[in-house]
Amino acid sequence: MAKTLKETLAGMIPKLREERKTLIKEHGADKISEVSVAQAIGGMRGVKGMVCDTSVVEPDQGLIIRGKPIMKIKDKIPEEIFWLLITGKLPTEDELKLLQKELNAFGEVPAYIWKVLKAMPKTSHPMAMLDTAILAMEHESSFRKRYTEGMKKEDYWEPALEDAMKIIATIHSIAAGVYRIRYKKGPIIEPKPKLDWSANYTHMLGLPPKKGETAKMMRLYLTLHTDHEGGNVSANTCHTVGSALSDPFYAVSAGLNGLAGPLHGLANQECLNWVLQTMEKFGGAPSEQEIRDYAWETLNSGKVIPGYGHAVLRVTDPRFTAFNAFGREYMKKDPVFQTVDRVFRIVPEVLKEHGKAKNPWPNVDAGSGALLYYYGLKEFEYYTVLFSVSRSLGMLSQLVLNRAMGTAITRPKSVSTEWLINTVKK
Repeated sequence: MAKTLKETLAGMIPKLREERKTLIKEHGADKISEVSVAQAIGGMRGVKGMVCDTSVVEPDQGLIIRGKPIMKIKDKIPEEIFWLLITGKLPTEDELKLLQKELNAFGEVPAYIWKVLKAMPKTSHPMAMLDTAILAMEHESSFRKRYTEGMKKEDYWEPALEDAMKIIATIHSIAAGVYRIRYKKGPIIEPKPKLDWSANYTHMLGLPPKKGETAKMMRLYLTLHTDHEGGNVSANTCHTVGSALSDPFYAVSAGLNGLAGPLHGLANQECLNWVLQTMEKFGGAPSEQEIRDYAWETLNSGKVIPGYGHAVLRVTDPRFTAFNAFGREYMKKDPVFQTVDRVFRIVPEVLKEHGKAKNPWPNVDAGSGALLYYYGLKEFEYYTVLFSVSRSLGMLSQLVLNRAMGTAITRPKSVSTEWLINTVKK
């Protein structure tokens, strides 16, 4: 008989706790990283200083979720990925149905959320609207209520998981409502219980179905963006806030605020904007030579070509490859996609010749915007909301596991610039 996600995780926790306890006891003094002055000043880039079991990003492979390369699981739906993130295994068909049934049970958005969103300024950024809604829903937190009543530390994960389910069950409805309200698309569209998470999101946005293609695109987009290690701004922020035992609503809202930053969540719209500017300059889909010339013009003016390069990867991001394959199958005649595809063939060679890029290959953002644009999402400001809906799965899976493991509050030691100077002199 299939078990719920809670029952499955409950069976795993004793072994996971014992494993961590043994690691600390037997290897607690072992060194796993050294920190340079440049790293301390430069955002701790590359410093090994936290644990994340849900996913890793390998420079020569890309995103690997629970030991599975993303290209091997790109056709799985987000609900399956959430189960995988938490348990380390993909759900059976019966387990998936149980999870979807539970999400449907938690899926009603409180009426006060819509009042809050409609009361916000008409020009509010859609990310501010989503963040505000999640924070306002803190009123629904089981974790805070249980903590206030008094509960054992080893039980923290249970209400954390319940809160996670509430957020996941409603964040796509709220995000769709934000879209409808902010861009005057008409009344809120109610979810359909029989649809999967991604298809429901597409339905509630009110996008043209295009014979089911739009839902397929949305499944792929949401699956590919679910998780990306624990050190990126949104995941790390959620982890830090959650480590103070702030409940998941506080923690995810904080993570989303980090995701709203231009250096984290805005990349795909910047990439698409560069592509559209290129097309405008040449009056349509440019030739390969025109792309080469414009790439050099961009670089010579001191600007970068958005979507190329990555902090960790040294190969083409496999998530870009997945988006590119989807585009070639479903939208190969679209001039925007044709431009993205040609840029992919030309720009890496230009960047190699230019010589300053550590990684000349495209990341996920180089191609995702073109798909969203083609299927009717042309409001660039909203793109980060889509990213947020997906990334909530990764943030919440990490948070639940950290409460299960009793992970300590995050509190690194800071030093002054004067201390650095004096230490280097010695």
